[in-house]
Amino acid sequence: MSEAPDLEIDFAPATSGDIAVINLESAREQSWSRFWQAPHRPGIAEYIVEQEHLAAQFLGDLGALDRLGTLVNQLARVDAESMRTTLVSAQVASMKHRFAEARDCLTQAEVRGAPPVTVNRLSLSIDQACGAQLDAVLDARRRLAAESGRLEDLVPLGALLADLREFDQANRIYLRALRGYQDVSPFALAWVCFQLGVLWGELVGEPQWGRAAQWYRRAIEYLPCYVKARVHLAEIYLRDGRTGDAETLLIPAVSSGDPEVCWRLADVMNAMGRFADADARMQVARSGFDALLAKHLLAFADHGAEFFSGSGNDACRALELATVNLANRPTLRAFEQAYTIAVSVGETLAACGILIAATEHWGTTAGFALSPLATCGIDGVKNHAYSPETSP
Repeated sequence: MSEAPDLEIDFAPATSGDIAVINLESAREQSWSRFWQAPHRPGIAEYIVEQEHLAAQFLGDLGALDRLGTLVNQLARVDAESMRTTLVSAQVASMKHRFAEARDCLTQAEVRGAPPVTVNRLSLSIDQACGAQLDAVLDARRRLAAESGRLEDLVPLGALLADLREFDQANRIYLRALRGYQDVSPFALAWVCFQLGVLWGELVGEPQWGRAAQWYRRAIEYLPCYVKARVHLAEIYLRDGRTGDAETLLIPAVSSGDPEVCWRLADVMNAMGRFADADARMQVARSGFDALLAKHLLAFADHGAEFFSGSGNDACRALELATVNLANRPTLRAFEQAYTIAVSVGETLAACGILIAATEHWGTTAGFALSPLATCGIDGVKNHAYSPETSP
């Protein structure tokens, strides 16, 4: 993979991120007001879904999922049998990673006359999120990107290529999205920069931390309140021993309520020797994850598994959550997470089963050859599972 100086490209100008957030919050409040006055008003529920998605994705406002649940419930009360209600329900269920429910709602919406283009786009997103029919999804993503050339079509293609371990291709697609963007929204541009940070900091076999950090910083320049970008950049700073910089990044994001902020802040404070402060932050993080998982298990099972397998210090719960996530969306990354956690807690039989299933599901793909699972060896896991040291 190349070490090209990606950041030498000409970046698109954008509206101030702080102003864009103020505008978003104002528009969101107005939309809700209009919705309560007239839930049947064309387009208002759909607009709220878009606005709440932005609030959750960029501001770390996870209460957006609860508000969207209220939206769906109200639509069901006033217009339960309409195409519009089932289509909005499908969108919200997908956001909550309740993919089986989303597919059912989408089928109903199609029967009730939902536009085929809208149905196909949401179906593509669900299949991609679940790692299903990826050859067909890739063909469709390439076609949509070629036809429109829009950032909204290029980024999902880049994300799919990254999932398939086609990292250089994904990088080129993301850069194309940045170069070709004609609007001034900082949300879209920050989104692409964040995806590039994840690509080079988490997905490639040998992370390029400096390259990833540059992209996370660029995302924060576009959108200073971007919670996930702050968290990911803080992780890199902590890894590099820049604990003060990591803390400075995280403190403004605490008010978002995203428990991952307090989790990473606790790690930073531990590294600084501020153990009492770290314990307090960790308690807040644990309570936050407990609350989110109680309400939205499928949406946060993977994040919960990561937390409890690490600083959350509950490996058995981590395996439970990783298993839930894997059953809901059997992506290669979900298999990797579940396998790693199973091995770490000594559940070798479970690890063996996960590895066998991963090989059956993903073994014929080019991306599997680049996965750590490809080098584990099923026979070795079986032998370890039934060795005298591990058998009852």
